Amino acid sequence: MKPVKRKDYSKIKSGIQLPNMLDMQLNSYKDFLQEHQAPEKRKNEGLQAVFNEIFPIEDAQNRMAMDFISYGLGKPRYSISECHDRDMTYAAPLKAILRLSLKDPGEPKGKPKEVVEKEVYLGEVPLMTETGTFVINGAERVVVSQLHRSPGAFFAEKTHPSGKRIYTAEIIPYRGSWLKLTLDPNDLLWVSIDKHRKFHATLLLRAVGYATNKALLSLYHQPETLSLAGEKQVLERYLFSDVAAPRTGEVLAEAGHKITPEILATLKLSKVEKVEVVAIDPVKDPASIPRTMLVDNNKGSKEDALSKIYNILHPGDAINPELSKAVIEKMFFDRKRYDLKKVGRYQLNKRLGQEISTGNLLCPKDFVEVVRYLLSLRMNQGEVDDIDHLGNRRVLRVGELVSNQFSAALSRMARMTRERMAMWDGQSSITPQDLVNSRIISSTVNSFFSSSQLSQFLDQPNPLAELRHKRRLSALGPGGLTRERAGFEVRDVHYTHYGRMCPIETPEGPNIGLIASLACFARVNELGFLETPYRKLKNGKLTGEVDYLSANEEDQFIIAQANTPVDDVGKMLSEQALSRYRETFPRAKAQEVHYMDVSPQQLVSLSAALIPFLEHDDANRALMGSNMQCQAVPLLKPQSPVVGTGLEGKAAVDSGTMVICKRDGAVEKVTADSVFIRPAKTDIAEVDFLKDSQYDVYHLTKFRRSNQDTCLNHKPIVREGDAVKKGEVIADGSSTEGGELALGINCLVGFLPWSGFNFEDAIIISDRMVQDDKFTSVHIENFECFVRDTKRGPEEITREIPNVGEEAVKDLDENGIIHIGARVEAGDILVGKVTPKGETEPTPEEKLLRAIFGDKAGDFKDTSLKAPPGMDGIVCDVKVFSRKSQDRRSSQEEKRKIEEMQKEARKRTERIRNERDRRLTGLLLDQPCNQTLKDGEKLLARKGQRLSEAVLDEIKFEKIPPEEMAQICEDLGLGAKAVKLMDLARKAIETVQYELQIEKEKVERGDELPADVIKLVKVFVSRKRKLMVGDKLAGRHGNKGVLARIVPEEDMPYLADGRPLDMILNPLGVPSRMNLGQVLETHLGWAAQILGFKVATPIFDGANIAEIQAEMKLAGLPEHGKVTLYDGRSGQSFDEPVTVGLMYMLKLSHLVDDKIHARSIGPYSLITQQPLGGKAHFGGQRFGEMEVWALESYGAAYTLQEILTVKSDDVQGRQRVYEGIVKGDNLPEPGTPACFDVLVNELRGLCLDVQLYKED
Repeated sequence: MKPVKRKDYSKIKSGIQLPNMLDMQLNSYKDFLQEHQAPEKRKNEGLQAVFNEIFPIEDAQNRMAMDFISYGLGKPRYSISECHDRDMTYAAPLKAILRLSLKDPGEPKGKPKEVVEKEVYLGEVPLMTETGTFVINGAERVVVSQLHRSPGAFFAEKTHPSGKRIYTAEIIPYRGSWLKLTLDPNDLLWVSIDKHRKFHATLLLRAVGYATNKALLSLYHQPETLSLAGEKQVLERYLFSDVAAPRTGEVLAEAGHKITPEILATLKLSKVEKVEVVAIDPVKDPASIPRTMLVDNNKGSKEDALSKIYNILHPGDAINPELSKAVIEKMFFDRKRYDLKKVGRYQLNKRLGQEISTGNLLCPKDFVEVVRYLLSLRMNQGEVDDIDHLGNRRVLRVGELVSNQFSAALSRMARMTRERMAMWDGQSSITPQDLVNSRIISSTVNSFFSSSQLSQFLDQPNPLAELRHKRRLSALGPGGLTRERAGFEVRDVHYTHYGRMCPIETPEGPNIGLIASLACFARVNELGFLETPYRKLKNGKLTGEVDYLSANEEDQFIIAQANTPVDDVGKMLSEQALSRYRETFPRAKAQEVHYMDVSPQQLVSLSAALIPFLEHDDANRALMGSNMQCQAVPLLKPQSPVVGTGLEGKAAVDSGTMVICKRDGAVEKVTADSVFIRPAKTDIAEVDFLKDSQYDVYHLTKFRRSNQDTCLNHKPIVREGDAVKKGEVIADGSSTEGGELALGINCLVGFLPWSGFNFEDAIIISDRMVQDDKFTSVHIENFECFVRDTKRGPEEITREIPNVGEEAVKDLDENGIIHIGARVEAGDILVGKVTPKGETEPTPEEKLLRAIFGDKAGDFKDTSLKAPPGMDGIVCDVKVFSRKSQDRRSSQEEKRKIEEMQKEARKRTERIRNERDRRLTGLLLDQPCNQTLKDGEKLLARKGQRLSEAVLDEIKFEKIPPEEMAQICEDLGLGAKAVKLMDLARKAIETVQYELQIEKEKVERGDELPADVIKLVKVFVSRKRKLMVGDKLAGRHGNKGVLARIVPEEDMPYLADGRPLDMILNPLGVPSRMNLGQVLETHLGWAAQILGFKVATPIFDGANIAEIQAEMKLAGLPEHGKVTLYDGRSGQSFDEPVTVGLMYMLKLSHLVDDKIHARSIGPYSLITQQPLGGKAHFGGQRFGEMEVWALESYGAAYTLQEILTVKSDDVQGRQRVYEGIVKGDNLPEPGTPACFDVLVNELRGLCLDVQLYKED
């Protein structure tokens, strides 16, 4: 179906198309798995990088080593729909080829005596679906991207209580020890590693190779030669090099020492005339390095520095020269313990202005340069870091998060493998499989996907909510922030968010600012930094290039807004343009501007970009509007908005909720659950031998339950004979209409007060909306019944339930399961189930009666699955899963199923071969043969002979090797196509055999169920929810309200032509909320409806007031948008003209049916004996301290006594009251509540002897 044509009011043409909204998820996981890449072509990233990092694994005695060769992923055992039904995980088996080399300790290195290479199973890897989700234990989940601090060097400053400044530098790795350098108020440099006791920074520099005082000083200072004649010049200066006596060569003063009057006198006595001192500017330079050297008390040796650092990091341990030597080496220069990753090295080099490429480790020069930058900060050079700048925060996407889990799991596996290697006796045969424990990987990965804070249950009330959840950025989670610790600065909007993170869309609760959404055009680069596109300008003219810039790169440029006027050739029309440079907004000359925004929409997220006239709404209300769109319930008859922003189609397509055509063709056949399309032409690469027909078959989802109990359903929107192109919509999903997002209904609204019923944002609607099912939605609930094997025997599913009449089981089939299409109300039996009772010895009378009548009902109790309170719906699906049974009948059934499957597989294989031969015949017919073809001794064709149909029919193509097939005819291009066809057919046959094997295993194994479960029955009940008083409705501008009254159509206010309003809104909801977008939408919507078109008014680039007035004039409406309304009850006109028009309204998933609740009798808490709380537990409302005061103030003593006793925890009292009600007697006096006994026991616990006496 062609996309809906909208009248577009935009003036700015974007220089770039919107990217796929799911790219962030899909590309990240694709790069992690590299599933379709040949092993030798895989990049060193994702799973490949993890294997390369962990392997080879060698044992301590150097007897054996295990190397990694390659890995591969098998095919998933269950399809996505099967995983949904069976509560399974959609995953593929991960297998790696490992090579085990056994060495002889006496042999020279590199010559193994035995090599064993085998494929080893390492567990299951969850696969991502086409829509960017994972199916884990039957539920769709999404891994949210995490925004966290980037590895690298960070500089900060703070004020000491003395008023002086303290400067700090932190080197933060991706994995390993954190190092913190501090320049204190006394200008001494300190270092702390992993928050251990701090020590002088010069010790660290000595430990990494700059051991002598002179070596240290020469890193940061230049020498200056001074004569000792000028005492004032020399005193208090620091020596640059050692000073030796001219005659004896004895060292009189060491480098780094301060020249005191005593040292000066000694030097003069020894006839020293000149000394080399440290050249220092006494005004600017505080001489931190010489000062620190003076107090670090080091002998000028690397070993001494290392032993001191070892002593600080391991206090109490005996100093071991070997261990102390390796202490820094292991911490910062060992690949297994320290990793900066590519991004950390990039950040370090960029921050320190160096070009070091030592891979992912630190080098001594890094320490030197960090200290240098810290010293320059003290001298007011350079700048400190802003940790909220997006150049210092990076995005951890799903691929990297899962990669980290695999890294942790494989490290544990490697440790266990080394332990097993050490236990080998050296004699017995050993394979890689004996050393590897695959359970570690499976448990770690499963734990991450099922319980990590970043692996979340997919928010699925509508397609937009799904899309938003997948594009979410969270600062929370492991290694991130916590709600309690996060301050205002982290949550606030930063200037670097522009075009990268949406400043509007964020939750309203405690997570405000910590959870954000990716902006429309933003993408994540290979280092994990957010980038946004800009159009390049040169000398005030657009070059046609589009560059993606990260936050750090953008800081160098002046960027103009997207609405800057340009002529047809892209030259800026004005001499100056309002621009952005970092956090300022200068008016820059045209020649000074480097870039221009690509679109006004790049500022916000997709959800905010779907709000028309967003520029006229207050930001707080826009936030509510963008969040509430994601709460809209899919309606039975959805309508796409008359006033849209032009992104409705993009949102619907990228959400994956619709069925999209994969290649050009014509619609051959349409049914409710499938669409058949005949492709226009088939390329050799697109031949699919597995298909049963020459059509592309698109299977539609019918009435499937979403995570939020909404209904997922496809409706075909093409007809037989329609021509369709690749990318066009074939079937609408939930909340889409005509290929566009359709979350609500276009309603005729009026802004006027109506007898006070729309007080405080309440909404009044016409009953015509309810009758026409305008806001009706379908919800599907799932009920599960487990049949367990109990100690007293197995439970049974049956229609024969003790003490239940025929009326109650009328909708159950012969097995005791409700049939599809049955109407269900509260308390109805969905699955009849009986559980064996405990064995009690029957009386002789019972034995006699049972012997005569065969009554076994007394042995079982009714444990049937019943519909919960408030239920009213229709059974739309039933699924039964059962464990493999051991009885003979089951094994015969199993045998029959396997035979059927084998027969079907043979048919499919034969069909593939026939189709292959047919296509090869068509390809090679009448082509000159390039070689002599024989079948055994029989000559089929000579070289040069044209291949006839008879010859081709006799050729057995599968016996011809590929190299001969490529040369079969003189046209080598056709030969290559023939080889390709043969290869495709061979793979198709292999797939058929693999699928047969999998299906056989499923039948032989039975359904996988929990340990004590024999059978599982799932019943799906669909409920039709009409609009009710108490339901929450909202517009797209944050204008929300509760439905207060459904008024008869004839009583609603009506227009002069007699048309009644659909909805009445309160006019007071507009001025104080400052969301005027709703008024503009109302005006333009009405004009567009009358003129018969839909409009696209993009944000910051949409219809202006003049254009709206022009449309209204054209539609014959007053330009101010106000008309006279008449009261439907009296027929009289209202005093003032009223704003009337078309507004898009949504029904939110806060339905009154889910919230309303009442309790008469119900469960009680075992401990307190008080009623439970909450609708889920069928509980009551808490009657607290203040509520007691309220009743006391009215003197309602008996009501209060009843509430605190028989209605609460007076156990005997409530039983007597129930009996009194049943028998019709007067109610007895209340007894003692259980809470009084608790109080008495607490007092006794305090050693108070409390005695209770009855009143005489």
